[in-house]
Amino acid sequence: MSLNIIEVRDCHVVFHLAGKDIHVLRGINLDVAAGEFVCIMGPSGGGKSTLLGVVGGLDIPTSGSIKIDGIEITNLTEDELAEVRNRKIGFVFQNFNLIPTLTALENIELPRSFGRGVEGREPRELLTTVGLSDRLNNKPAELSGGEQQRVAIARALVNNPSLILADEPTGNLDSKTSENILQLMLRIRSKTSMTFVVVTHDPNVANKADRVLRLRDGLFVEE
Repeated sequence: MSLNIIEVRDCHVVFHLAGKDIHVLRGINLDVAAGEFVCIMGPSGGGKSTLLGVVGGLDIPTSGSIKIDGIEITNLTEDELAEVRNRKIGFVFQNFNLIPTLTALENIELPRSFGRGVEGREPRELLTTVGLSDRLNNKPAELSGGEQQRVAIARALVNNPSLILADEPTGNLDSKTSENILQLMLRIRSKTSMTFVVVTHDPNVANKADRVLRLRDGLFVEE
C-alpha cells in the first residue's frame, strides 16, 4: 500500500475562453507523503490555486489521474467527491470564508452537518487548540483577521481529515500574525501527523516546510 496521501499523474487543466484554449496545468506529476508539510510557490497565474483545487476535488482536471489516500477521485460522482472531501480533506483559504451570521463555534460545527457519520473532533476542544476558547460566541466581524484564520483552521480540522490544503493562509495577515498562524499549523502537524500542502508567497512559511515546489506556467520548475 502506498504511503503517499497525494498522487497526481500527468494532470492537465485547460480552460476555454473567448475561443482560445488556456493551458493552466500542463502535465503535473506530484507525490506527497503522509505527514509531510509541503509548500507550493510561484508567480501569480502559474496554476497554484488550480492545482490545489483539483487535488481537493473542488475542480475536475481536463485529463490525468489524481489519487487521495489511494482513492482515484477524477471519475467520482459529485456525491462521491463530497464524501472524500468531508472525510479526507480540510480547506483553509486566504479570505477565511467564514459565514458572517454564525458564531466561531457554529462556523466550526458547520462541516459536521455535511459529514454525517464522520468521526470528527469536538468543536469546543478545537477552539481551545487554536487559542480561542474565550471567543466561541463571537461572530467573524467581532474577530481580528488572525482570529478568523484560527477559526478557519479549526473548521478545517473538525472532521479529522488526513490532509489540509491551505491557499495563502497568511496572505491577508500582518507579519506577526502570519508567524502565529504558521506556528499553529506546524504544532498541529507535529501533534497529529496530518499532511499540509500550502500555497504561499511568504518565504517565512516556505522556510519551515519539509519541501518547497515551484510552479510556473503550469509546470514545476527547478530554481
